[in-house]
Amino acid sequence: MITLKSHGHACFQLTTNDVSLLFDPFFTGNPKATTAPGEINCNYILTSHGHEDHLGDTVSIALRTGATVIATAEVAKLCNEQGCTAHAMHIGGKHAFDFGYVRITPAFHGSGVPGGHACGFIVNFFGKTIYFAGDTSIFGDMSLLGHLENIDYALLPIGDNFTMGPSDAAEAANLLKPGNVIPMHYNTWPIIAQDPTAFKKDVEERFNIPVHIVNPGQEITLL
Repeated sequence: MITLKSHGHACFQLTTNDVSLLFDPFFTGNPKATTAPGEINCNYILTSHGHEDHLGDTVSIALRTGATVIATAEVAKLCNEQGCTAHAMHIGGKHAFDFGYVRITPAFHGSGVPGGHACGFIVNFFGKTIYFAGDTSIFGDMSLLGHLENIDYALLPIGDNFTMGPSDAAEAANLLKPGNVIPMHYNTWPIIAQDPTAFKKDVEERFNIPVHIVNPGQEITLL
């Protein structure tokens, strides 16, 4: 059984048995977080870019738990210099891990790290394929990602202003053609306030793709 838990904003945790993987661990300063960073245990941390609401507590959690940070080379170097175990990758790269593999995907957004790039991740986690888009606009090559990978769950930002909003995210879902969609990166602050139920209705009615709203602190089982 594989579970996916939301910790608010764009922070999610994949877990099965004794393996746990954390995306963008923003706990400290996150008004939606329901868990303290000191309570988190994981084996891997995937950090999409260096902005504080995504890099977040990566270093402190990695140092405490011994988790391996998987990120672009610039973010991995930043974490490694602070004592973390890090596996550097970059856009277009794919690497096998004990849970499956990680493919680094483009994300059109600032990196937060000099010389770096923001990214997304496609993760094969014990046979389930999860696309974590990171902070990004819609881009046409999402259709190529959907062709390269049979995506079971796509985690897409819908907050607008800093990322794509609900209408663009709906079109992104149509390009990716995943089995399921989960919205993220919304309602953390007023500037990214959105109605996820309206997004769900739009995607399900127009594209017949199930949308699951996973509220902060909530956990679902990936089917």
